[in-house]
Amino acid sequence: MQLLLVEDDMKAARLLAQGLQEEGFAVTVAHSAEEALALLDRPFEVAIFDRMLPGMDGLALCRRVRQSQVLWPILMLTARDALGEKVEGLHAGVDDYLAKPFAFEELLARLHALLRRPRQLQVLHLQLADLRIDLLAHEVMRDGQRLDLTQKEYAVLVLLVRHSGQVVSRQQLAEEVWHADLIAIDNLMDVHIKNLRRKIEADGRPALIETLRGQGFRMRVDGAP
Repeated sequence: MQLLLVEDDMKAARLLAQGLQEEGFAVTVAHSAEEALALLDRPFEVAIFDRMLPGMDGLALCRRVRQSQVLWPILMLTARDALGEKVEGLHAGVDDYLAKPFAFEELLARLHALLRRPRQLQVLHLQLADLRIDLLAHEVMRDGQRLDLTQKEYAVLVLLVRHSGQVVSRQQLAEEVWHADLIAIDNLMDVHIKNLRRKIEADGRPALIETLRGQGFRMRVDGAP
């Protein structure tokens, strides 16, 4: 069973991952919300988020995951057992809560309860006009033709399509695709965007990527020029 654990405390993450692995889970650990967001195309069967993460907290992470139409069952770990916080989390898309400190046996029981719920299909494909992305095969098709993209070009395209109609800033691209500061890869980003445009707009296909000067990039929702 593929499980995503998002926990910034490295010692706690290591111990919890070890215990889960001994119970048969294949555990992938992310130490921040940003690391977790880079894994949205992975077919996890369940996820554990710590509520208190640096930067973007677990609640904001859950909202981003649900906005991306990813349907992993999510168990939220929290140091507080307040009703208001639980209600807020449930509205954000959390499936279950577990207050710290907790017994490992209860954590396992809650995970298995989530796994017994009727399975909802994860988003395995992204579609925009005649552009189709297979998130499992990492394959991109436009107008029925397969596009040969580099790893970074693919990551840029997935991020832009997930946020179709919204402006994705250059800083956001730098952080989520390159995991670097914008200053370090600003020119490199332009090269990748240029190459990506050339590939997806080949053979006279309508332009999809808009550049908004001083803001970032945006995918045209209708795919029209």
